[in-house]
Amino acid sequence: MTDERGRTGSHEDRFVGEQDLTAWPTRLGRLLVRCVRWLARRLGPHAALLVPLAVGLGIAVTMTVASAEVYESVMDQDDAAVLDEPLLETAMSLRSPPLDALVTAYTHVGGVIGMPILAATVMVALALVRRSWTPVVLIAVAAAGSLLMTVAGKPLVGRARPDLADAVPPYEYSASFPSGHSLNSFVIAGIVAYLLVVRQRARLARILTIAAAAAFAVSMALSRVYLGHHWFTDVLVAQTLGAAWLALVITAHRLHLTVRHRGAAGDRP
Repeated sequence: MTDERGRTGSHEDRFVGEQDLTAWPTRLGRLLVRCVRWLARRLGPHAALLVPLAVGLGIAVTMTVASAEVYESVMDQDDAAVLDEPLLETAMSLRSPPLDALVTAYTHVGGVIGMPILAATVMVALALVRRSWTPVVLIAVAAAGSLLMTVAGKPLVGRARPDLADAVPPYEYSASFPSGHSLNSFVIAGIVAYLLVVRQRARLARILTIAAAAAFAVSMALSRVYLGHHWFTDVLVAQTLGAAWLALVITAHRLHLTVRHRGAAGDRP
């Protein structure tokens, strides 16, 4: 079954509303397409996708290292304390036993157990509904990249978390920067929203999907500050890194769609 734009089940991922994701109006975009087409002619369309993903992952890790260097410079000047300490004090003033319990339960969703379970559940559900391996590949790649960025970033800075006296138990003892909860929740929520949006024809549905994903990512990040498990700058930089990695994964998928739909030589099938 097709619609007025000739979309079939295999090509529905091409569109967000009226925007064709296989169209690249910028010079840089067209250069990326030419490079991936060159790879596709030699390696095949699926193998060609691995190259931009590998390059993107290298860029993501490099950004993590670079952000760690910038972060250390800022911390040496105590500029971050101007923002971090007042926000922690504000969070402490809002606490109460019932709210502490509620936020603690919520933040477990973004933890080392909750987030993999949530991501795997959504991944399987989307794969079954769409009858496609695309959700499996994109969610797995996005999650692996965000995890690598978290693992790489923590030992590079080794920033201490807020004092245990200012935190809500159960306490955490790993390095504070970047916030893994914030980084992973942003990436997983973002890639799931992308997978949903490319199949939603109603503009309102797309807006609500993006709003829900943003609310989940932001609230998860703020929960870490509320509980005193991270400084605000930990979650802020983590979400910035998450946005960059998410953009790279989506770009790689768009390149794959372009080669698949328009052909390795640039012709329409």
